Amino acid sequence: MSDSQQAPSLYAAREPVFPKRVYGRFRNLKWLIMAVTLGIYYLIPWIRWDRGTELPDQAVLLDLASRRFYFFWIEIWPYEFYFVGGLLIMAGLGLFLFTSALGRVWCGYTCPQTVWVDLFILVERWIEGDRNARLRLHRQKKMDFHKLRLRVTKWIVWLLISVATGGAWVFYFTDAPTLAVDLITFNAHAVAYSTILVMTVTTFIFGGFMREQVCNYMCPWPRIQAAMMDTDTLTVAYRHWRGEPRGKLRKGEEEGSKGDCIDCMACVNVCPAGIDIRDGQQMECITCALCIDACDEIMDKIGKPRGLIGYMALKDEVTETAGKTPVSPWKHIFRLRTMIYTGLWSLIGVGLLFMLFIRSDLDISVAPVRSPVFITMSDGSIRNAYDIRLRNKHGEEHSFELMARSDVPMQLEIEGADFSQVSVPADELRTIRVYLTVPETSPAASSKVTDVRIWITDLENGDRAHADSVFNGRE
Repeated sequence: MSDSQQAPSLYAAREPVFPKRVYGRFRNLKWLIMAVTLGIYYLIPWIRWDRGTELPDQAVLLDLASRRFYFFWIEIWPYEFYFVGGLLIMAGLGLFLFTSALGRVWCGYTCPQTVWVDLFILVERWIEGDRNARLRLHRQKKMDFHKLRLRVTKWIVWLLISVATGGAWVFYFTDAPTLAVDLITFNAHAVAYSTILVMTVTTFIFGGFMREQVCNYMCPWPRIQAAMMDTDTLTVAYRHWRGEPRGKLRKGEEEGSKGDCIDCMACVNVCPAGIDIRDGQQMECITCALCIDACDEIMDKIGKPRGLIGYMALKDEVTETAGKTPVSPWKHIFRLRTMIYTGLWSLIGVGLLFMLFIRSDLDISVAPVRSPVFITMSDGSIRNAYDIRLRNKHGEEHSFELMARSDVPMQLEIEGADFSQVSVPADELRTIRVYLTVPETSPAASSKVTDVRIWITDLENGDRAHADSVFNGRE
């Protein structure tokens, strides 16, 4: 087959993107959000929180060994995983809400990929220079000492950031100061080192080399966002009616013969995705609004009003093109769809808070022993056995008293104890075997089942809890 008959290649090599430094209110907002989110991520594991002598004092801790999740004063047990499920649902609804109101604002400001890419570009610009300097370095084919020095320096700083990222991640799963010492002295578990290695490699590659490719090819959200947006969604857009026909105004041309866009490419040069917002809505756009800052700066220089590129809804574009005044942006944000999302989000949040505040610091569950269902003692009395699980959620050991309440008297005994009292260590779940016995003449002995309620009383503070079960008789 000749070259002219060969099928065209479907592969397109990546064109590196070198965003230009820009100044403006949206860029400042991104700096602020980057500083806050990175500060939270790196510093939270080091915040201490006193929970008592027998509990961890790390404010935020995912203790997988003890199957606990500690978040400041909140402690989540495994059977309370519905709290985590509720938070995940709230996160999903929040993402739907913000996307419906402001487009991909999550992607543009708070997505971890965006935050770390911003940080890596900041380092790249600091070491290699702004856009033009980085472009010259990229186009330089020869790897001389100057280029090698800049590249190696940049990669070393990227690598340090990546190691810090992986290290901060493992600190969420065990005591941070202790693990830090173990890591330095090479006494930490192999899982810690392997986790840091994986996080380091992925951060280094995703933030330093793949960048916008992660958003375009690996993240599903750009393809899902279309279902979340409508004609009322505010998103970054170019005002064609005002900017076209674009081009520089030359001598001899009448004022007003061309639009406000002078085709300076400033909006393209600052875009971290490397797209041209003037081509309309595109999947690659993350709504970071840096093109707005760049365009506003150019408009100020040429004496034109700002807003050639700005936040607007598709409805506004049609209205403005017709020469009419669009509605207030707040009417686009506060509409039926966003109100429904906000209502559902708030309802789940209030429900979780309600469940959090009504839960008790002690808990009891009763499971009757089924083999055998009952035992006939030598004196004719009937005995049932129960496995009782007691949860002590306090930060210190507490003693508890157990009692059985029913329509007929029952004798309660704890296996291995002389009294009806038992102690449970701090923040622990203890299983004990309990026996209930009734005389041969008791109605419960001759009945099939008799309702019984097991009460537990905290001898330290008087708190009580109960669990219902049944007593099995001979019938």
